[in-house]
Amino acid sequence: MAGANKGKRLTKSYESVDRNANYALPEAVSLVKGGSSAKFDETIEIAMNLGVDPRHADQNVRGVVSLPHGTGKTVRVAVFAKDAKADEAREAGADIVGADDLAAEIQSGKFEFDRVIATPDMMAVVGRLGKILGPRGLMPNPKLGTVTPDVAGAIKAVKGGQVEFRVEKAGIVHAGVGKASFGEEALVENVRAFVNAIQKAKPSGAKGTYVKRVALSSTMGPGVKIEVSSLSASA
Repeated sequence: MAGANKGKRLTKSYESVDRNANYALPEAVSLVKGGSSAKFDETIEIAMNLGVDPRHADQNVRGVVSLPHGTGKTVRVAVFAKDAKADEAREAGADIVGADDLAAEIQSGKFEFDRVIATPDMMAVVGRLGKILGPRGLMPNPKLGTVTPDVAGAIKAVKGGQVEFRVEKAGIVHAGVGKASFGEEALVENVRAFVNAIQKAKPSGAKGTYVKRVALSSTMGPGVKIEVSSLSASA
């Protein structure tokens, strides 16, 4: 019976959305929130189809953005540090702190974290984990602020709503930009902050239309296409 209820709920959500229409961002947010009817606080997700081919180095899109209203998600952070920096990481709220012992845990297949931060002096240890952390998108990177002597600042940023993005093979970038329980205005501002970061990360090799299509959805709800021109802060 639960499956039937789920089907009815999803059908009702789809009825309110014109699958061929492009909606202005505020209306899209309203539709997505309205279509979110699961018993848990669904994640609101954005998917952007970009005019890039990430197989070419000069068309890669990668970076981080701090969403003004956070993500609503609890992020578990592992930090590679030792001595005073390890103490600093613990005081800043790191969930796991270690050095060779943490590396051994990861090599054994234990992943009880969502992001990894490292002090520069620990990269010799972390570097050995490249084949494990890399494919999972967890490898610390100086360009993303996750290899830094300021571990407290990095932890605060990650736990405060910082989102890491990276274009996939098909030229698509997707990320969670909040929760269904967020107010519509907060979601609109988060979406615009994310899109602005993608625009700023436009690679030198991108040709033609950079942002082709954008859609918003909730975890269990239908996708809603957004009018690209409505994504700027002035729209």
